[in-house]
Amino acid sequence: MSRLIILTLLCFTFGQLQAAPELPKDFEPTVEALIPGGEFLMGVKDGTGGYLQHQVRISSFYMDKHEVTNAQYLAFCEATDRKLPVFWDLERFRSGPDFPDHPVIGVSNSDGKAYAKWIGRRLPTEAEWEFAARGGLEGKKYDIGDDLPDSTANTKSAKLGGPVAVGSFRPNAYGLHDMVGNVREWVSDYYSEDYSAESPIDNPTGPAKGKLRVIKGGGWFSGTGCNKVHVRNALAGSWGDFNVGFRCARDTEKAPE
Repeated sequence: MSRLIILTLLCFTFGQLQAAPELPKDFEPTVEALIPGGEFLMGVKDGTGGYLQHQVRISSFYMDKHEVTNAQYLAFCEATDRKLPVFWDLERFRSGPDFPDHPVIGVSNSDGKAYAKWIGRRLPTEAEWEFAARGGLEGKKYDIGDDLPDSTANTKSAKLGGPVAVGSFRPNAYGLHDMVGNVREWVSDYYSEDYSAESPIDNPTGPAKGKLRVIKGGGWFSGTGCNKVHVRNALAGSWGDFNVGFRCARDTEKAPE
């Protein structure tokens, strides 16, 4: 083996070691679920604009079983000197260290990306999120069918007054909690009303640029219409909202054995 090849391999190995996240010893990232790849109809039947129904093919990936919690995000802020999110320590929104197992809210899209990178993960794409939220069901309004009883999700009609501890409600068929309800979630895509019409079939990642970022899913402050799995909305990427949090995803080739 030549000296050049040896040096190249050493540099590559060093780079891989440097890229590994340095997490606090007592930190526990969210357990992931394997989402099997497949095809589905994204959007809604007879939909137009951003809801135009179109075929999408998703590769297998890992996704957090629940939203990132206040305790997990606090550990990130303390380890990286990142500013605490908007609404922190507000009991009304169940935010802060007194609610360690509740989903963090008031975080921006950039905050979510930074946290995900810190633990060696990323934000899911909009297509991945919707595919996972459907739990293998085709053409249904929610992750359990066309009806959503108040006892099955933390939505506005459930009248719980704020986020609840992650995992409080049943998971979908992929083992994911609160894909409908609790808090809405950031994804990685820029927002475009017309992207559905030009989306590639394989693993779409959204427009190359934009002014807004997509949020998916319903939350504790969301009405019935906003809780459907195909629904999409958008906020400025720098915005923090009392009804928006996030969860992470990861490519299968980067996951541990």
